[in-house]
Amino acid sequence: MDAATTERPTGPVTVAACRIPARIDRPDPAIAERRVREAVAGGTRLVVLPELAVCGYAFTDAAEARAAAEPLDGPTVGRFARLTAELGCVLVAGLAELAPDGRVYSSAVVVEGGELRAAYRKVHLWDREAELFSPGDAPPPVVATAAGRIAPMVCYDLEFPEWVRAAAEAGAEIVAAPVNWPWRPTPDGQHPLEVAKVRAAAGAYRVHVVAADRCGTERGVAWFGAGVVCGADGHLLAGPGGPPPGEPGVLYARLDPAGARDKRLGPHNHALRDRRPELYRETVPPPEGAPPWPA
Repeated sequence: MDAATTERPTGPVTVAACRIPARIDRPDPAIAERRVREAVAGGTRLVVLPELAVCGYAFTDAAEARAAAEPLDGPTVGRFARLTAELGCVLVAGLAELAPDGRVYSSAVVVEGGELRAAYRKVHLWDREAELFSPGDAPPPVVATAAGRIAPMVCYDLEFPEWVRAAAEAGAEIVAAPVNWPWRPTPDGQHPLEVAKVRAAAGAYRVHVVAADRCGTERGVAWFGAGVVCGADGHLLAGPGGPPPGEPGVLYARLDPAGARDKRLGPHNHALRDRRPELYRETVPPPEGAPPWPA
């Protein structure tokens, strides 16, 4: 992976969250490529694809997930690298990663200029994912790109505010998150709760968030298709959703990476310096028989 830094943008950039389907029984990288090309044709500098963007999500068991996994120097990342070299964009996408030690991870890669800049392994596994993947054990890297300083995360990671805070403290201006948000009924057509959590995390730690969600149905699992772009103030710049509802498409927004560098909340408060971590230790004992709360 290339550790070199890239010159920062000097003003607002256009970002895109691509909504695409994927099928385990018929993986087709051309689907993702078409959306990336569409996004770049629309003026986008940063393109984000969903979690497990090409291989699909609804695996039956760990053996099926392993069969779909690829090393980071495999064909999917190679295709993404060629795309970024040709189109001049920064691409963040999810894939099933086969690690050198044989473990399988739900990962996100940052690709730019024809090279893999960084990879992140999902730390917080949702539902049956723990049966399919190993959890990552490292915080998201912060990568200086032509679209700003980007920290990749994957889906459920966004629902842990301390993880977003860690990225913000490390200098991230944009959290780029491939996600798969399974559909479920919401009262009175409200946005999925995941959207509210993303907005809260973005506003709490003054960092932009771009989340790209899947669309369609796979093995009976339907997806919200609720991609969002949140500004560092927590307000929605685009989404949730994207045109047309339920179908593949690209969600665009303009954001200024520099807006995430200022953590002040008015003249008297600061999103990071106001924290009192010495008071946040858990004071309620864990249930009987449960392990101690983490420090």
